[in-house]
Amino acid sequence: MPHTTGAEVTRSVCPYCAVGCGQLVFHRDGQLISIEGDPDSPISQGDLCPKGAATFQLLTHPQRETRVKYRAPYAAGWQTLDLERAMDMVADRVWAAREHGFEETRDGEPLMQCATIAHLGGATLDIEENYLIKKLFAAGLGMVAISNQARI
Repeated sequence: MPHTTGAEVTRSVCPYCAVGCGQLVFHRDGQLISIEGDPDSPISQGDLCPKGAATFQLLTHPQRETRVKYRAPYAAGWQTLDLERAMDMVADRVWAAREHGFEETRDGEPLMQCATIAHLGGATLDIEENYLIKKLFAAGLGMVAISNQARI
């Protein structure tokens, strides 16, 4: 167990699912020291599942990948990409899929939808984030297939 005496503590929520278990994040001088279950959490009362209990390793493991990796179609290996380049590639692909599948009308009636792209949000998105995603993707891109993993 890391020495947490004198460390600052920040309350947080586990990032793995929609349950929302409370976590205590111990840090000192900009360094993460430990992550533990929050006994004051009305959701988890200090308990964490195995994934939640491994959050510290998720953030600190020396083999944690911190760069964007890309494998081109039919390529045998991965290449490292600059984050800005990777984001541009995603945006280009989303826009191309929208342009390819966007229907302004169907049977002479206004439709304004795109059924060729979809969005599946993570379980840890809150209601406000899901609202904004729905507005952006439905109104902005015309997407009709929008869901998330928050099933609890």
